[in-house]
Amino acid sequence: MKLFADYHTHTVFSHGKGTIEDNVKAAIKMGLREIAITDHGPGHIFFGIRRHEYKKIRDEIDRMNDKYPNIRVLMGVEANLISLNGDIDVDDDLMKYLDILLMGYHTGVVPKDLYNCLHMFGKNAVSKYFGSMKSIVRDQNTDAIIKAINKYKINIITHPGAKVDLDTKRLALAAKSRGTALEINSSHGYMTVEYVRIAKSVGAKFAIDSDAHTSSRVGDFSRGIEIAREAGLTAKDIINAEE
Repeated sequence: MKLFADYHTHTVFSHGKGTIEDNVKAAIKMGLREIAITDHGPGHIFFGIRRHEYKKIRDEIDRMNDKYPNIRVLMGVEANLISLNGDIDVDDDLMKYLDILLMGYHTGVVPKDLYNCLHMFGKNAVSKYFGSMKSIVRDQNTDAIIKAINKYKINIITHPGAKVDLDTKRLALAAKSRGTALEINSSHGYMTVEYVRIAKSVGAKFAIDSDAHTSSRVGDFSRGIEIAREAGLTAKDIINAEE
């Protein structure tokens, strides 16, 4: 099994250490045919791309595609979930710049309103100390991400299960119905082998990504491939893999 694309990489536009061109050069060195630049959506307090930077990034990626014709460079974003109703922090004005849309649950994000601050972020924090809340919050988290999948054309859900507890089977069914891949994240080690097996059992597709924050880690899929193989995946199950 060989991976031909890395769809989750960060740059200096969020909390990565390298430039867009650094990541592109690293991807070429690794023999990749595609790379996506996917810095955090603007709702992230510490690492979000500022709205005025989207066109700048789009122009730079267009320049990279002209300069390096042997690799396809995609402009993406790792959008943030901001409400229990499935809203994300990337609106239509920003969506027009994108080639690919990733979305994940993150802390350090500005919620849609006070209600969602208390019920989405607050409940997840409190549930760590009160076991009786865990199943309620698990369903809440899963419902919110499923609503996002149904509301937007999301290509990949990033590191599902890494930040909050989810019902993997329900999420996988929703992702399958919408053509959304679930990410096996080579940095976080999520999805776990157990989660991957559950998601595969209902026919979900996967993406193995580096989640690189330095150019030296672009295309480093070793941990993700290990998880995929242990879970019994083949290239047919993975959107960026081939035999």
